[in-house]
Amino acid sequence: MKKSLTESIDISVKFNEADPLGIVWHGHYIRYFEDGREDFGIKHGLSYLDVFNQGFVTPIISIQCDYKRPLKYGDRLIIKSTFFHCDAAKIKFTYNIFNAQTLEQVANGSSIQVFLNKNTMALQLTNPLFFEEWKNKLDLI
Repeated sequence: MKKSLTESIDISVKFNEADPLGIVWHGHYIRYFEDGREDFGIKHGLSYLDVFNQGFVTPIISIQCDYKRPLKYGDRLIIKSTFFHCDAAKIKFTYNIFNAQTLEQVANGSSIQVFLNKNTMALQLTNPLFFEEWKNKLDLI
């Protein structure tokens, strides 16, 4: 049984993500987490649309980011997103962002999402069946 699953993507810092000094604004790191989470979901059948088509939305209820080094316009970054098994009806990820040229860690963090019924917005207190089946298929239970 695996307790986690990691995916990585490599992206470039865009011009509109940097301030006049060329340094990436701190709020974009949260968006980089989102990019990593979305890429993970697409690769492993847990995309936002996959979840939505099962009758749920998964809002973030907690997010945390620690900044280590700045990124600048023109840098390439590697985002490593790791899903962690949890018995509760939650989706837990950690993130590690690295400068692709130097391999120095520039940020790390985590997020927690919960399941809401897409029609009623009621909190799902137990894991949806499709999510249990997904974790089972990937040997994450």
